[in-house]
Order: sequence, then C-alpha cells, then structure tokens
Amino acid sequence: MWTDKQRGIRVSKEELLCKNACGYYGNPLWQGFCSKCWRERARSVGSPRQDTRPSNDKSPLTFSKFEEKKNSEKGRRINTVRKFFWGSPSTPKRQESSESYANVLKAYQSLEPGDFTGFLKLLRSAPSQRLQSQCTAFLNTMEAYHDLKVQKQSDFVQDFYQSFAECFRGLPESQVTCIMEHVEKLIMTRLHKWVFCHDSCDDEQKDLALQRRIRSFNWVTPQMLGVPFPDKKTEVTGDPFLPAITAIIEMDAKRAPQDKLACVSKCSQHVFEGLSGSSTEPANADDFLSGLIYVVLKANPPRLHSNIKYVIRFGLPHSLKAGESGYYFTNLSCAVAFIEKLDGPALNLSPEEFEGYMLRQHVPSEGNERLQVASDTRLMLEDLKGRQEKVDQGVDALSMELHEWVQAVHSQLNEATVQLTLVQKELTAQAELTQDALSPSLEVSLKGADSDQSVLVLTDQKDGPKDTFC
Repeated sequence: MWTDKQRGIRVSKEELLCKNACGYYGNPLWQGFCSKCWRERARSVGSPRQDTRPSNDKSPLTFSKFEEKKNSEKGRRINTVRKFFWGSPSTPKRQESSESYANVLKAYQSLEPGDFTGFLKLLRSAPSQRLQSQCTAFLNTMEAYHDLKVQKQSDFVQDFYQSFAECFRGLPESQVTCIMEHVEKLIMTRLHKWVFCHDSCDDEQKDLALQRRIRSFNWVTPQMLGVPFPDKKTEVTGDPFLPAITAIIEMDAKRAPQDKLACVSKCSQHVFEGLSGSSTEPANADDFLSGLIYVVLKANPPRLHSNIKYVIRFGLPHSLKAGESGYYFTNLSCAVAFIEKLDGPALNLSPEEFEGYMLRQHVPSEGNERLQVASDTRLMLEDLKGRQEKVDQGVDALSMELHEWVQAVHSQLNEATVQLTLVQKELTAQAELTQDALSPSLEVSLKGADSDQSVLVLTDQKDGPKDTFC
C-alpha cells in the first residue's frame, strides 16, 4: 500500500467505497461497509430468520430481490419504532385530511438549510402539532430509557429518522434532507448527555488509549508522512495546518452530529488550503490523507474515538454515505485506523529506527532544525529583553529629569510670584506718596477758583438788568 518513492499515503478509491459495492463510502469502523450495509449485516447476523439466506452464494442479488428486501426491512423498522413509541399498529389512528397534510408540506417547502430557528417556529405552529408531539414523545421516552445499550438507542434513533422522514415523502429529496438535518439537531442536542460516551460501551477507555498512542508519535514529521511542507524555517505560529488543527479540536465542543461533521469538513478544507500553500503542485487525495494524519497527530483531539462513534451511531445516514461530508469523515476514520496500526514501514523506517524513535533514543533531523530555530528564537528573545531593560532604564531616568524640571519650574514660578508681590507693593506705596504730595496744591487752586467765581457774581448783581429797547 505504501512505497518508498511516493507522495503522500496512497488509498485507492475502491478502498474508500463500501465493500458491498453499493456505491456509497465505507468506513474502517464498519469493516469497510457503509452505514446502510453495516446495519443490514448486523441485523441479519443478530436475527435467526435471516440465516436462511445462502452465505456461500457469490452471485449478486437481482435488483427486484434487493428492492423487496429493502422495502420489507424498511417496513419492519418503521413498525418497530411505532410499536415502541406510539403503541400497537393495530390501534386505529386518526388520519389527517389531505388539506392539512398539504398545508404542512407547503409550510416546510420554504425552509432553508441552516435556518434552525425557522424550523423550530414551524414545528411549534398549529399544522405541525402532530409532528411536534412525535418529537416530544420520542425525546421523553429516550430519556426515560437512557440505561439501554447504546447500540439499541442508536437503532431507535435511526428508526425515528426513517419514520419521521415518511411524513415528508411528498417533498423533493433535497428538501427532506434539509428538514431531517434540523430534526437531527433538535433530537441529538437534547440526547447528547445521555448517549455520548455511554456507560454500556468502552468508548472512554478507547479514547484514553488512542490519546496515549497519538502522544507517543509526537516525533513524526511531515516528511515521514510525505506531506508537502515548506522547507524554510518557520515559526511555531507559521504552521500552515494550524487552522485545521484548531477546527478538529473544536469538534468535541459540538453536540449535534452534523455540527461535528461540519468541524471535520472545515478541518479538511483547511488541510487542502495548507497543502496548496506548501507546494507548487496541486494537492491530490494522497496528499490530503497524509495531511489529515499529520493534523490528527499534532492536534490529538479530545475524545476522538467517542466523537467518531457518536456520529456513526446517531448521524443521518445520507451524511455519511455520500457527499463532501461523507468523503471527509471516511478519510478521518482512515486516518485514525492508520494511526492505530502505524509502524516503521508505513513511515519508510526500519524496525530498529522506529523502535529508537519510540524509545526517544533518536531525534528526527527536522526536530533538530526546529530545536535550532527554538534556540535562535530564545536568544532573540533574550536580546530583546536586554534592550527592553535598557529602554526601561532610560524611561526611568527621563522621568526623574522631567520631575526635577517640573520642580525647578515651580520654584521659579514661586520666586516670580514673590517678586511680583513686592513690586506691586512698591508701586502702591509710590502712588500713595505722589497723591499725598499733590493734595495741598489742589486745595489752593480750588479756593482761588471759588473766590473768582464769587467776585463775578457780585459784579453782575451791581450792574442790574440792562434796557434792551431802543
């Protein structure tokens, strides 16, 4: 599967597809089958009545037999979930009128992908009362029986998806898919705390084992995996796959399977972006898988096994069987399976070299280069620290000089104020002396003016009035 002279880790398209040749993506956790074929196989193994089918017959089933088996299995699953949540099918059910059914379909036709708030408003409306009652009854029952084995709970959830989708059989498939994505988010956001990492399975132990194994491979370099990576020395924050690492770590914080798949898709898109920026050649599928393995090794996502199993058990089948999300999720499962079986030949290393790396007896050349970069960075930081200390000392000295200058200015202002006060006092005293000196002369002049005015008045009185007539 791997060769010495290759670019990336090669996985053929046939290895990604279902072993049953149904055309959908398979998964290593399903032994190479897709979700549909895996569930049918598990049911046939668990049910004695399915043993009548000849196991050694290598001839494929005809299409009519396949359709007959599919319809019978579909009807059985729907009847099972109805018996479990809504009683016996023999009980007569009130049939909805064609008009009310048409109104329900018409209301949901305008629903757009991602409009979860709009879906909740429609579900709470009067025409959707029966659908809301079904969701509420299912959630209450699942919470009441949360102690059931997780595989049984998974079967109930998948049966509910199929039964609920039958209510919208009159709509286009794309619209039904949009509605069921909202239903999945509604159901699994509520059931997440009951079914995720359930006590009836060993997911927690496998999470710890996978985390320890990923941690033991922290010496693996991009060159060992065949990942195109910049040859120049890069800083720690210069890793082109850092956004992908952040996206895959965020997956554990999500509760709905589709939100976890969205994180996987976002991570995969960032991997392609990192590959396109790290190499002049266009990224291919082999580069993508190698880059995804590198991202998983560097991120060591929390509870990775539990998140993958949660999506498999409770996600919508169409999201895993086909499409972009199915392709990315299948590659993530392949990456985890590769890490679990990782050995020397897979990394183009001899058994002795691989054992030396695992025992920390050897350090990759890339690791030495990064250690040198780290050392140079540390020296640079120390130099910057010394410069910063000098700047701080200069700032302190300047602050002291500024304080002394302010004090000197205040002292000069005080002296100027005192001198101004003295000058004002001197000017006031001089003005008073001048006023005292001018006062006697003013009095004499005033008296002379009064006497002249008196003489003038007496003279006028002696002359009397003069005759103005001719």
